[in-house]
Amino acid sequence: MTSVEEERPRALLAGASRRWVRMLPWAVAFVLCVALMPTTIVVLTADYGLNGGLASGLAVAQAAPLLLAVVRPLHAWYVVFAADVAGALALLTVDFQERLLWPFPPMELVGYVGLCLALGLRERRRTLVLVWLATAAANVGLVFVPPHGTGAKDLLLTILGGVALLLGGALRERYEVQRRLVEQETISEAERGRRTLLEERARIARELHDVVAHHMSVITVQADTAEYRLAALPPDVRQEFTSIAATARESLGEMRRLLGVLRNEEAHGELVPQPGLAQIGQLVEATARTGAPVDFTPCAASGGVEVPEAVGLSAYRIVQEALANVVRHAPGARTQVSLSASDPAGDGGGARLAVLVVNEPPPEPPAGPLEVGGTGHGLVGMRERVRLVGGTLDVGPLPDGGFRVAAHLPLTEEDIT
Repeated sequence: MTSVEEERPRALLAGASRRWVRMLPWAVAFVLCVALMPTTIVVLTADYGLNGGLASGLAVAQAAPLLLAVVRPLHAWYVVFAADVAGALALLTVDFQERLLWPFPPMELVGYVGLCLALGLRERRRTLVLVWLATAAANVGLVFVPPHGTGAKDLLLTILGGVALLLGGALRERYEVQRRLVEQETISEAERGRRTLLEERARIARELHDVVAHHMSVITVQADTAEYRLAALPPDVRQEFTSIAATARESLGEMRRLLGVLRNEEAHGELVPQPGLAQIGQLVEATARTGAPVDFTPCAASGGVEVPEAVGLSAYRIVQEALANVVRHAPGARTQVSLSASDPAGDGGGARLAVLVVNEPPPEPPAGPLEVGGTGHGLVGMRERVRLVGGTLDVGPLPDGGFRVAAHLPLTEEDIT
């Protein structure tokens, strides 16, 4: 069933976004069919003197397929082309005035030009060339047997048909180029987003490596020195500490090998202690020195809950990126940075660190961004860091023109995912 639907031809302009554009080919085909069919019968019988039955048959064969041309223009062309040639031959059997067009009366020219336009919008360039060559060959062949002499008007079908084919083909190729450009832009945007996400994840992994490596190093040192610090250890306990130290060293070595894969040539300077909550005050002071008024409310002690290093690092990076965005996009705006230990849900699910950065609109609209060609890592990095520790993030503009960044990060180890 699916394969049959995929092979079913689509109507002309079926991919248009507006309904009236999709219906336009059907409307034009219907108008041409309704107008040309009776007109052809009347003209062929009254002006050219053709038999009424034969004229009716030719009119139906020349006009009715125009409705089919909306879906299958090439199939419609086979019928109309044969009917037009048959009509020209039939006119040789009657005596009509020299002023009348031959081999193709005006009604046939109108229908054939509309059909050629439909062909140009649907078929490939090679098919269009073959259609025009067949049209020219039939037209030139009929010119050799004229009833009243030859003239330039006898080649109108070849000329007008060629123009319609050329116009339709040009419109179709232009549409294809635009469609491919849109598809390429969509793919490029998706690839940029994916690359940004992967780069930010690698950056976060490099930073967390330093945090975890510190703890692993402490475990290794404690396990190695246990037999010297603790007197009269049983042999099996001493062996257990030796095994723990060996496992910790092996794990640390695996982490360093993983870090070697994540690092690139530009990341060689990141082997420094990672910042935490204690450094956010320095970050705020540095931002204030740029001329931006920043109010800072540090985190007060809450029940003696310690802040895990990964959570402190995530909070520092979130504040850092938020303040950088203020400097770039709202220079001079008053900003409030606050840290607090709380349980925003109020359901006893564990203490959380609330990180809030809110800036007012800038005193004057910035003439342009202070930094051109940003990495685009800002919001992506915030979301990844919050997701990493199992927290929540809420960012967005404020009604007065400011901006708000609010993150809630878990402070208990069992809540960190």
